[in-house]
Amino acid sequence: MQEPFDVLAGGVVYSVFPEEDNVYTIFKAGVEYGKIEKDTENLWIKLNPETELPMFGDDPEVNRIGEAINNYVPEEEDEDEELE
Repeated sequence: MQEPFDVLAGGVVYSVFPEEDNVYTIFKAGVEYGKIEKDTENLWIKLNPETELPMFGDDPEVNRIGEAINNYVPEEEDEDEELE
């Protein structure tokens, strides 16, 4: 499973905790923002906090976070440090 990571979207840093099947738990300023799910390449959906069912509707913030997740490149560990 992928490790948690941070992304910058719209000038805000979000902490991203990957779940299963393109679902991510998002934290904004240390507070749980909610879960989002990738619907299509450019469309992301926020999940209902109680039922975890998709809440359809255009949410620009969710789409910005999703775009940042799509663009995220994990940092490679420095192999030289492991050899020393």
